[in-house]
Amino acid sequence: MTDVQDVDHLDLARYLGLWFEVGRLPLRFEDDEARDVTAEYSLNDDGTVQVDNRCLNAQDEPTQALGEAKADPDRPARLEVSFLPSALRWIPFTRADYWVLKIDPEYQRALVGTPDHKHLWLLSREPHISAELEAAYLAEAERQGFTLTEWIRPAQSGRRVEI
Repeated sequence: MTDVQDVDHLDLARYLGLWFEVGRLPLRFEDDEARDVTAEYSLNDDGTVQVDNRCLNAQDEPTQALGEAKADPDRPARLEVSFLPSALRWIPFTRADYWVLKIDPEYQRALVGTPDHKHLWLLSREPHISAELEAAYLAEAERQGFTLTEWIRPAQSGRRVEI
């Protein structure tokens, strides 16, 4: 299987902010029918990144998952994320890999995945992207060994879910 490759450089400050989920591989903790899926990243005082994921689930109820990410000091495009309550985040082996695999120079679109090929997301600063752009990002995912037969494109209204 092809090794997953993160981008050579990631400016974490530019990566922060609101992203819309254009597509993803299935997740056990997110309904396949979830819509208006967003991820917002902000810097914490201690240098970690707060992760605020929101969506409307299959029952049309707003849901939120708050987590924390830590960037590898030598490879900032390789983050580790935990969604455990903050008091439990010290427990070893409770963080998941979150690698930025492709990002455009303007930081408007990003392909993010895990080195085990199980998780993949296509994110955009806008709720929709062209079919050509999506195809280019998904071609990179396939080049890196991801199987896209179960690719999910959540409906996006362009709004952020309020909790």
